[in-house]
Amino acid sequence: MMHWQVAEAKQKFSEVLRAAMEPQLIFNRGRLVAAVVDAQIYEVFQAWYEQQHRPTLAEAFTSLRQLCSEEGYTLNVPTRQDRQNAFVKALDDVSL
Repeated sequence: MMHWQVAEAKQKFSEVLRAAMEPQLIFNRGRLVAAVVDAQIYEVFQAWYEQQHRPTLAEAFTSLRQLCSEEGYTLNVPTRQDRQNAFVKALDDVSL
């Protein structure tokens, strides 16, 4: 892994790119400001990052509520109707 100062990385940009099979770290005044990596490494990282940062179900519902509010959409939910529960009936049959 190579370390470069910004000015040197600018002057030797082609060399930085050729060496990017391993991360090329670029510093400005002793502070890490960038890293140049191979495109395949970046694609693997990007896929991992997107998987780790998927919205939660709560966030998805919040976004959906906001969108519905902005569009003036209301969901008409039919009234609930009770129906027989086959699982409860099976339990009643077993416990007899």
